[in-house]
Amino acid sequence: MAVPSFFEFFEAFLRAVSDEKIHHAKEVRKYIASEMNLTEEELAERLPSGKQTTFDNRVAWTRTYLNKAGLINTPSRGNYCITEEGKKALASGEKIDLKYLEQYPSFVAFHSVNTIEPGKGKDDDFGGKEEEKSPMEILDEAYKQVTASLADELMTEVMKLEPGDFEKLVVKLLLQMGYGSGIDNAGAVTKLSGDGGIDGTIKEDQLGFSTIYIQAKQWALGSTVGRPEIQKFAGALQGEKATKGLFITTAKFSKEAIQYAGNLHQSNIVLIDGDALMRLMIKNNLGVSIEQTYEVKRIDTDFFNDSL
Repeated sequence: MAVPSFFEFFEAFLRAVSDEKIHHAKEVRKYIASEMNLTEEELAERLPSGKQTTFDNRVAWTRTYLNKAGLINTPSRGNYCITEEGKKALASGEKIDLKYLEQYPSFVAFHSVNTIEPGKGKDDDFGGKEEEKSPMEILDEAYKQVTASLADELMTEVMKLEPGDFEKLVVKLLLQMGYGSGIDNAGAVTKLSGDGGIDGTIKEDQLGFSTIYIQAKQWALGSTVGRPEIQKFAGALQGEKATKGLFITTAKFSKEAIQYAGNLHQSNIVLIDGDALMRLMIKNNLGVSIEQTYEVKRIDTDFFNDSL
């Protein structure tokens, strides 16, 4: 018997935390393995990459899906508890599968990255016939969903940082991206009080001719940075006689804020919102590590045409 699909673990996962207490991931895995009557051989089965067991991987995806639907919470790293919606789901008596989770907008927004275009129909729980997609399309969509899940988890960790540590994170990101490469003390965080609207600075080039001034706002994910905040930052830049500014936030920017930044003449302010911040951190391997690398190869026609 093979290890069940991750969506077959939904109900067992919820029952594992149904007593409303906080449970560690190890407890949850043990409960699911027992309820699903998995053998030692099945629990030892590993993914093709060999990096992780199939069971652990699928329980992790179960947690991600239930969390995105709002059926469980993750109060701290590796610890889970059921929510009111999770209790309602168990009490409903309905089968809790991917179709069931589609009633939650937060899950639909997350899962839509792995679905086909609207109007093409849904013939299975994954949204559309797999044969309608090429193997490359399926691989690409799977990569997008893995990345989306990683970005979500990464943002959760970033939001746990203290304000001063968030500012240090931003400076580290810019250094990781190559700014000030080869210069000692290329990046710095200003003092938490009396910074005059400037949270940090970083040298733009290797010789240190130009300095970029940073404003870092660790705001709630649903909030919006408006034009007044950008105006204040522009004023702070003028006070430093600076022409280049970077405003990074975990939130979003309003249209007015974006328009104002784009119309400045005396200074250039680049805006990075929460989504862009996560993409940059993932791209530059800050706060994440490479778990597995897949190479997709194609026929080298030049080899057959010229080399033989």
